[in-house]
Amino acid sequence: MGGVTLPKKDNSSGKKQELEARVLNLQQHLDILDQRLDNIDSVVTAVTERIMSQPITLNITCPSCGKNIEIAIIGNKRPTT
Repeated sequence: MGGVTLPKKDNSSGKKQELEARVLNLQQHLDILDQRLDNIDSVVTAVTERIMSQPITLNITCPSCGKNIEIAIIGNKRPTT
């Protein structure tokens, strides 16, 4: 008694479409991430330029001895008055 074999369904096209959809989704996420990183870079650059145009002084108290430490950072731009 011979069994009847059903033709196999070709799932390769369905898997291919699913893979293409995943790749497209990944590309969209990478584009969004790229835009966000560009925005962060712009903000950091603007803040850095603003900070470098004026002197910054940090006052820190040593936790061991309690002595005050002053650190002055001067940018490469001359302060404008």
